[in-house]
Amino acid sequence: MNTRSISSRLVRSAAAVLILVVLTASATACGGDPDSLTVYSGRSEKLIGPIFEAFTAETGIALDVRYGSSNDLALLLAEEGDKSPADVFLSRSPGPAGYLDDLGMLSELDNDVLARVASGDRSPDGTWVGFAGRGRVLVYNIDEVATGDLPDSVFDLTGPEYAGRVAVPGSNSSFQDWFTLFRLRNGDDVAIEWLDAMVTNDSRFYPKNGAIVEAVGRNEIQFGLVNHYYNFQKVVANGDAQRSANHGFAAGDDGGLMIIATATVIDSSEEKDTANRLLTHILSDAQQAYLTNKVYEYPLALGVMPADVLPPVPADRVGAVEIDDVAAEFTRTIEIIEASGILDQ
Repeated sequence: MNTRSISSRLVRSAAAVLILVVLTASATACGGDPDSLTVYSGRSEKLIGPIFEAFTAETGIALDVRYGSSNDLALLLAEEGDKSPADVFLSRSPGPAGYLDDLGMLSELDNDVLARVASGDRSPDGTWVGFAGRGRVLVYNIDEVATGDLPDSVFDLTGPEYAGRVAVPGSNSSFQDWFTLFRLRNGDDVAIEWLDAMVTNDSRFYPKNGAIVEAVGRNEIQFGLVNHYYNFQKVVANGDAQRSANHGFAAGDDGGLMIIATATVIDSSEEKDTANRLLTHILSDAQQAYLTNKVYEYPLALGVMPADVLPPVPADRVGAVEIDDVAAEFTRTIEIIEASGILDQ
């Protein structure tokens, strides 16, 4: 299956609008250094923008940032090939990075960058590195759902007591990465049966995690499969008016995996040294502290502790998982999600 056919599927399942943001700094202010980088970011401007701004302020290096869906940006990079203007690619999850790695489009990172994280939080060949983690949880409305009624397993959500009450972000890249690992752990037959049962149980499609947390908070729907940090952010912003909380599935359940965000340097970049400098900045103690204390993600740089309000780091994470053919598995996940009908719910 060619890249264009993959792209057409993803455009239908994830209508992401790419926004070009230019973060500039005066060359004279930084001693005449003309260096600049082009970054394709699957992390949103709201979350990662302050880190980029700090980098430009500290170094004088201008960043041209193109924001969008991690999947769509990976497919754009594949289409552009060695003519891509991108120097750095940030993904919400390892799948898109692994897809580009399979295509031979990623450069091996500097040892100083790789050494900032544990071996399980970087690719075996050193072409991508994790920089933040998000646990998969079930967010629920605290006024409508008693804690005793919360499920132990993601498989429980196909039961009649959850009919029409669960939101699924089927087009979101972190959900797609989670579903890929769910398939590989349980087999396609089990994974397809689960997703089809969720559709039959009238689970509802929402395109983004944040939209799900908002909908749960106003009791538009009672449950949702999301990344953990969205609810923390909403509670901080809205206080007691945010009527939602996170629920972690039982230890060892596949519903509670932690998905890690990844950073890469594009092999065709002529600014690899500067690109690695940006990755070092992202993994610095100061920026990792920002990610956990302000964004409420789990920091991955060694020696940086998670924010006190966060629960313990999930033991089971989607990081450097050995997959024979990432591109094929990525494509298969999209095919199954689209065939299930969840995107039409």
